[in-house]
Amino acid sequence: MTMREILRTNDPVLLSYAQHLLSEQDVRTLVFDQNISALEGSICAFPRRLMVHDEDVARARMALMEIRQHLTEQE
Repeated sequence: MTMREILRTNDPVLLSYAQHLLSEQDVRTLVFDQNISALEGSICAFPRRLMVHDEDVARARMALMEIRQHLTEQE
């Protein structure tokens, strides 16, 4: 089973909120690069990646639409 990236961020609060929203939709997640991000000394060189299974990508994108709109507004 393969996984796809649904969110990449250095913001631990955003990452936690995204995981919460996805768990409410019964979408299981896995955070990649969490350990390297901690080792690099919080200089934000390595963002964490939130991954979901291929079959959950569409549901995950719908659940995170609000977050994506907020991120777009900040750019």
